[in-house]
Amino acid sequence: MASLSPTPSHQRIVPGSVNLPPYPWPATATDVTVDPLSVAKKIVTSTNDCLSKDDYQSISNLFTPNGFWRDHLALSWTPRTIKTSPAIAEYLASSPTKLKSVSLDLGSEFRKPQIASFAPAGNPKVEGISFFVGWESEVGSGKGVVRLVQEGTEWKIWTVFTSLQELKGFEEKNKARRETGVQHGGLEGRKNWRERREEEVEKPGPEVLIIGAGQSGLTIAARLKMLGVSSLIIDTNDKVGDNWRKRYHQLVLHDPVWYDHMPYLPFPEHWPIFTPKDKLAEWFEFYAKALELNVWTSTSLASSAWDEDARAWEVKVNKGGREERVLRPKHVVLCTGHSGKKFMPEIKGFEEGVFKGLAVHSADFPGARQQEGGGERKRKAVVVGACNSAHDICQDYYEKGYDVTMVQRSSTCVVSNKAALQVLLAVLYEEGGPPVEDSDLWLHGWPSEIMKSIQIDLTKIQREVDKDLLEGLEKAGFRTDKGVDEGGLFMKYLQRGGGYYIDVGMSQLIIDRKVKVKQGEEIEELVENGLRFKNGEVLEADEIVFATGYMNMRTQARYILGDEVADRVDDVWGWDAEGEMKGIWKGTGHPGFWFHGGNLALTRYFSRVTALQIKARLEGLGA
Repeated sequence: MASLSPTPSHQRIVPGSVNLPPYPWPATATDVTVDPLSVAKKIVTSTNDCLSKDDYQSISNLFTPNGFWRDHLALSWTPRTIKTSPAIAEYLASSPTKLKSVSLDLGSEFRKPQIASFAPAGNPKVEGISFFVGWESEVGSGKGVVRLVQEGTEWKIWTVFTSLQELKGFEEKNKARRETGVQHGGLEGRKNWRERREEEVEKPGPEVLIIGAGQSGLTIAARLKMLGVSSLIIDTNDKVGDNWRKRYHQLVLHDPVWYDHMPYLPFPEHWPIFTPKDKLAEWFEFYAKALELNVWTSTSLASSAWDEDARAWEVKVNKGGREERVLRPKHVVLCTGHSGKKFMPEIKGFEEGVFKGLAVHSADFPGARQQEGGGERKRKAVVVGACNSAHDICQDYYEKGYDVTMVQRSSTCVVSNKAALQVLLAVLYEEGGPPVEDSDLWLHGWPSEIMKSIQIDLTKIQREVDKDLLEGLEKAGFRTDKGVDEGGLFMKYLQRGGGYYIDVGMSQLIIDRKVKVKQGEEIEELVENGLRFKNGEVLEADEIVFATGYMNMRTQARYILGDEVADRVDDVWGWDAEGEMKGIWKGTGHPGFWFHGGNLALTRYFSRVTALQIKARLEGLGA
């Protein structure tokens, strides 16, 4: 019996997740001379008429038969994507919170109704109408995006997106609701701001304990603070920002500043396009202080237990390496990165210390040492892996004078820095682009199946921009791919959590043969002088770095919180059957326990989604 062929590397996704296919584009509008404002007003008026009568069937009739409603907490207390008009009618009728009204949002040119091109490549050409809305429900209010397509002479809803922004009675404490910041005279023992802050940090009594002070921990703490929820971040590092500060020497963010803004405190206008790791670390430290977030550094979790009767945790922490403190939060949020423990392939000889040089995972890479000239043999560095970290480390080694070889075990989706800016992030996240919150609504307003279709189109354009680069890499023996279903970098990130490289210079070093590439999926063992492959070949090395990635975030929960928690939660990352992310930014399966992680852009948006779910549960709003 013939064995099934393994899944090609570019099609690999997170185990247990669902690979939704790209959604076929609808027909393009036949009349783009129509007034989009008039069409949008008609749709909004019809929707409100139906809502006033609880006539959800008539609302669903406004949709195309295979239309979508993506809902981030407007109608349900967990992110959902509902597909087809009958399912939308059922969802509206059975939702725990009822939508009361919808209104046009005309706050900017970007939000106003407009004729929009939905298919980026324009082949086929797909035009329709898009507009932003505001909405109110029984318990909250928010924003959203509606996209219309034309069927015959009639305009129908193709997609709706509703995203909760505020809970009624628990609005964020900013702008007109900002705190006074002072207790005016006459109070005995009145404390000033510094004294009050010191007391709050030392005796926080948190409702929410946050583990990890990177972008995930800081953003969720900031959102909770604005909602009046007390929280405490603990981190084993000595300083806020050390999770970036301690990483390899040459690390610089590959995403641009416009994509990376943090909630409430965007990067200043003079900020560089690409942020160096140490500069980001300093910003994190400043961010925590400016937003008055409670953080205990040099603090580790000693034990934790969930009390089912009290619906709360008992958590013991070792604070500052000096004292044990007991905390009783209602919720715990794990913010140690969207990945879990570092993944090290089982290679004979690694644990035994057979290899006489440096052999480490990329997470422990100390940085390359400058090699002096003078005729001595160049030290040889081997980096196993071919994604962002591997490339950065190879570049560091090359610049320090090493003889460098990259071992590529599976193909890599490569995007140039130029194409990432001009194609993948252009219009939404660029200088002079829309406000970042508007861009986030536009981006996340696409159901995942349609987002994949968009990314397939964008990848076609990107690969044309990068044609010479990609051809040069292939000629040098470096294998590239187009990502899951040819959806490029973004689909690899969302569905696999890796497998890509945003080029910031290393690709040319490969093309010029200044960094060598060795194809080697079958590593047999470490030997005294390097790596031995299963064909018997030995690749000599003085230093070996395994840039082999990380395990699922669930493994970190097992390591930090124990088996009882890890056994009850789902795996993290990749899509569920509706196209929402698995296990993260929503209920995990264990009460009072949450995962929050991702790059700066995802943590910016989903920190609000997660914080609002926690606040709703604390206030007993039926979540």
